[in-house]
Amino acid sequence: MGLLINIDNGGTFTDVCVMDKEQVIRAKTLTTPFDLTKCFTEVLKAASKEKYGQENLQRILGETEYIRYSTTSGTNSIVQKKGPRLGLILNDDVDRSFLLEGKEEKEMFAAIVGDRVVGISVNDEQSLLETQVVEVVNDLLSKGATRLVVSLSAPSMVEDEKKVRNIILNKYPRHLLGAVPVLFSHEMVEDYDDIKRTWGALINSFLHPGMERFLYNAENVLREYRAKNPLLIFHNDGNSARVAKTNAIKTYGSGPRGGMEGTKALAKHYNIPTLLTLDIGGTTSDIGLVKNDNILEDLYGEVEGIPTSFRLSDLISVGAGGSSIIRVENGRVVVGPESVGAAPGPACFGRGGQQPTITDAYLLMGILDSKSYFGGSMMLDQSRASAAIEGKIAEELGVSLEESLLSMEKAYEQKIAEGLSIYQENEGKSALLAFGGAGPMSACGVAREAGIEEVIIPRLAAVFSAYGISFSDIAHEYQISLKERKPEIIQEKVNQLKTRAERDMFAEGFTLAECKIDVSIGVVSNGELKHIDIADADELFKEDKAYDDIQVYLKVVKPIAHAKLQTNVKLEEEKPELVRQQRILLPSGEWQEVPVYNFENMAIGSCGVGPALIEDEYFTCRVLDGWTFRVNENSDIFMKDERSNPNEN
Repeated sequence: MGLLINIDNGGTFTDVCVMDKEQVIRAKTLTTPFDLTKCFTEVLKAASKEKYGQENLQRILGETEYIRYSTTSGTNSIVQKKGPRLGLILNDDVDRSFLLEGKEEKEMFAAIVGDRVVGISVNDEQSLLETQVVEVVNDLLSKGATRLVVSLSAPSMVEDEKKVRNIILNKYPRHLLGAVPVLFSHEMVEDYDDIKRTWGALINSFLHPGMERFLYNAENVLREYRAKNPLLIFHNDGNSARVAKTNAIKTYGSGPRGGMEGTKALAKHYNIPTLLTLDIGGTTSDIGLVKNDNILEDLYGEVEGIPTSFRLSDLISVGAGGSSIIRVENGRVVVGPESVGAAPGPACFGRGGQQPTITDAYLLMGILDSKSYFGGSMMLDQSRASAAIEGKIAEELGVSLEESLLSMEKAYEQKIAEGLSIYQENEGKSALLAFGGAGPMSACGVAREAGIEEVIIPRLAAVFSAYGISFSDIAHEYQISLKERKPEIIQEKVNQLKTRAERDMFAEGFTLAECKIDVSIGVVSNGELKHIDIADADELFKEDKAYDDIQVYLKVVKPIAHAKLQTNVKLEEEKPELVRQQRILLPSGEWQEVPVYNFENMAIGSCGVGPALIEDEYFTCRVLDGWTFRVNENSDIFMKDERSNPNEN
């Protein structure tokens, strides 16, 4: 087995995690939003330098078995609403207003579709229908549409869309230059809810050209260096598939899903029934939940508040991150949601940023070291951080610099803790897994605000989403709504899905005999999905109970190698080697010299008490006063608030 490379392309940094048997290599580079192929190539070069001591793209790709990749490109396109102009074809008796129920839908529709909506009467005689189709397509093209979506009404939408498809393919052959790309909604998902299905098709079409252009460019890089296998794209359902078998909408939110897959693996390995996740990046803190080895998901996942037919991780995104702007409003310290991003970045980066951020505050509090930040490759400027905070926080509040720093930290931790409380209300006591570049630094403070007593910092916290991708397999999932509860209809749907699975896995390079196939009946009631084994479907036929939806599900999986975790062992306590003492500002307002440990040099079994700092090349873990820490057999850091448990050892 060759190398396994996992890449997570974030808004600020692009991370890579390389698995070489038991060895794990990681690297980070700045994301280049103007050309994502550049940071894709650069992070592979950085990984090769870490592995071989010098950049050697040819060698690392030649030794690689699979590359699994996720990107925020689709998410950014949706947020910025920058993309192609779409044209939408509906039934002529349907008013577009059914797609415009809320503010989010209205804004998105205006941005990506606008007035480019037409209707057709599919029941017309064939020659009249052909004339209609040509007229509406030409009308939409004349209005500036560059891609078309055909979404006709249930229950006959499959048959009706196929009629229109045949006409369009005949009148506008794909082999001709300028042939307009058209998506037929049933080809995405056979869902008889017109709203969810139509929005899914629109969002997919909106994301498609940008994603296609970049991902095929990235694949060309791999071809140039003779990579063994095609690039695998990590999906927001936890599966991976090659570029040619990936729907654009499946890339939306795929990065955070990587972190959730890693969390799921750790929760199962450590037998933790309920594990909250906190991924703190530059702009947001993403909060999720793994319960009983399952990732909490939305059955009908939302994209910017718009429901679709696809499952998505149920994540709460809080507008507070390492680069979030902190300001004073009406005498109160307010955090985000605006962010300075990577450019110009926090004031201490010295790239022109002048707005205060928590990164500036942590530098002045002594928690970040200006010389060792980001492995010593990025010097931080204390004078610029001080000027930004004194001018925009301390003077506005009428307090000292130290008091303003503590106020900033308090507001930051409280805002993130409020996000965690949404899950805590229903789940009760749970542990917190904190990762991302800024997660380990704030984890204890946020946990204390939220009343959480145990925090885990994974060994690969700074690249944890990339690491989480390594637990995915090559897989595809399918679903078809069931209109009739008849055995022969179910079997017909299963056969249809197996045909699609066989075709898709053949394109991946595998036969169905090499894969695992799971088939089930999904019944939806009150927004909850329950899976019934196909062998027990007879019980469904006997019931008169009404369901919101009944669907046939099929998942086909070709397992590939995953990251390995060490089994639990009894460890001897080790006292970590002190690197230096560092003067930091405590929450009490006092300055104190605290021990600093180098994470790379800490042996398994290392333990200690706070206040302390644990420095990694890419993150700083802050251990608060009253907390203990220990490094386990996987080099994950387990921290506990002992002040909440005075009788425990």
